[in-house]
Amino acid sequence: MKLNQKQKVLRHLKETGSINPLDALKEYSIMRLAAVIYDLKDEGYYIKTDIVKSRNKFGEKVSFAKYTLVL
Repeated sequence: MKLNQKQKVLRHLKETGSINPLDALKEYSIMRLAAVIYDLKDEGYYIKTDIVKSRNKFGEKVSFAKYTLVL
């Protein structure tokens, strides 16, 4: 069975607990994770968003969203 983007992200959240944009791009080729999360929230799933601060490979400060499914 071929899963759509929402199904892939939801399965990932249920199995691992969280996902971030880099995970989505690497594992599922999803470039607009925020849009998929928005649709899942619209369907009634409670997904928490945390902003993570880190550094990129050049040592520059960056921030990105980490999404967690709340059961």
